[in-house]
Amino acid sequence: MNRRRFLAAGGTTAVLAVLSGCGAAGGLLPSGGGNNSTQGSAGQLLTSETALPSPFRAPLPIPPVLQPVRRDGGTDFYEITQRAGRAAILPGLATEIWGYDGIFPGPTIVSRRGRRTVVHHRNELPVPVSVHLHGGRTAPEHDGYPTDLIMPAAGAGSGHASHSGASVVGGRDYVYELDQPAATLWYHDHRMDFTGPQVYRGLAGFHLVRDDVEDGLGLPSGEREVPLMITDRAFAADGSFRYPSVDPSLTGTPGVHDDYMSGVLGDCILVNGAPWPVLEVATVKYRFRILNASNARRYRLRLEGGPPFVQIGSDLGLLAAPVTHDELDIAQAERFDVVVDFTDHSPGDEITMVNDHGRGTTSQVMRFVVSRRETDTSTVPARLADVETLSEDDVVEQRVFVFARGGAQAHGTTLWTVNDQPFSPDTILARPRLGTTERWIIRSQNVEHPIHIHLAPFQVLRQDGNEPGPYTRGWKDTVNLDNGGRADLLVRFEGYRGKYVLHCHNLEHEDMMMMANFEVV
Repeated sequence: MNRRRFLAAGGTTAVLAVLSGCGAAGGLLPSGGGNNSTQGSAGQLLTSETALPSPFRAPLPIPPVLQPVRRDGGTDFYEITQRAGRAAILPGLATEIWGYDGIFPGPTIVSRRGRRTVVHHRNELPVPVSVHLHGGRTAPEHDGYPTDLIMPAAGAGSGHASHSGASVVGGRDYVYELDQPAATLWYHDHRMDFTGPQVYRGLAGFHLVRDDVEDGLGLPSGEREVPLMITDRAFAADGSFRYPSVDPSLTGTPGVHDDYMSGVLGDCILVNGAPWPVLEVATVKYRFRILNASNARRYRLRLEGGPPFVQIGSDLGLLAAPVTHDELDIAQAERFDVVVDFTDHSPGDEITMVNDHGRGTTSQVMRFVVSRRETDTSTVPARLADVETLSEDDVVEQRVFVFARGGAQAHGTTLWTVNDQPFSPDTILARPRLGTTERWIIRSQNVEHPIHIHLAPFQVLRQDGNEPGPYTRGWKDTVNLDNGGRADLLVRFEGYRGKYVLHCHNLEHEDMMMMANFEVV
């Protein structure tokens, strides 16, 4: 009996029972270790088995913008097919990817506040999938709950039929009202136990929300507005993605081999699916929507020989005013909306985006080459948006969530948990009331943990006992915690009642049960 069948039968005891049955022998859980950090990130470096290309040779790809298949008075309708595709990532080799419309990254969806977006996803992959709009204010039945699955169109297959959520075969509609400010969102797979390997194989894409406030600012736009999805990958000798799954078919035993329980770190940095790419730019301002879509790697980005980053937006929308950074610390799933001004550079100048957390091949990300002079009419206003500041006076409840390796064991192995509990769809850790604000104290132990809360936007009140850090301004949905870190969050529950999750966005931690339910009532 697999883990999903036990979960359907009931509870944490069942989780521990099935894990103890596939511990060392099944390769799901290690007998020790699992707390290592590498290059500023929780995880173990996985090296490629084939030669990697020289950096700064490939042009930066731009994901295509998906066009609606139809529109009515208030709704835009889209269709996406999840299927295998082939990508020329490494010279002379083809890499199979699992992609939205068969490409990696998937197509970018652009929505407008006030218009409903309906996306029909068809699953032509050999495994179940679940689609989460990360950062979306979404009804629970459309949020991509880990056990609400789209089964393969070709048939459920072995190991897929029993779970505790709602499922459909072949395809389904996800409905997004998107009554929220303009922001850089993204969509990705969220299947329980297998989010890490399925995102690693390519199931991720941008979803941008626009509104009238953003339109009126005069920010760089058109070809000067560029999404940057940063990921790290390792490659097998045949050019395929290398990932240490216990079961590479992703249909049986979940999890990774022992050494990678803390996270999988690749040795090749991809931006929009290309290794260390190059973007030619003019002597003007550019808007870059930076997303860290890596499984476990954190980055400290800096423009070597270039201008600073001017941050204009955070995870969930515009800041009140621009903030200048010489470098950006960006954890998994975080987004930074920045403007970079190349006005003072000359044609021929080269500016390299480096990763100060990296070593060797992971210390560089991409390069900008100034190729021409152009006139710039874009602006970055001193005032961007009216951003409400939450108050401690509005707090109706305080809760503590500890993300750590501990509190539960299976087969002699200590598990990743939230408040000492491994994830079960049947266990609710909090029941906040709709329309209220709560103070959530999030604590991280053992290694670094980026914490993501579904549905509910939050503001960082304090971090490690101090005023919020330079990278936590504005409305957030993911907070980056160092080992032993603490964040005090003011969390607003609005939009919908229902069951949602909070979890570590180190995807190997999430798959190994570092996730918990809350229910808005």
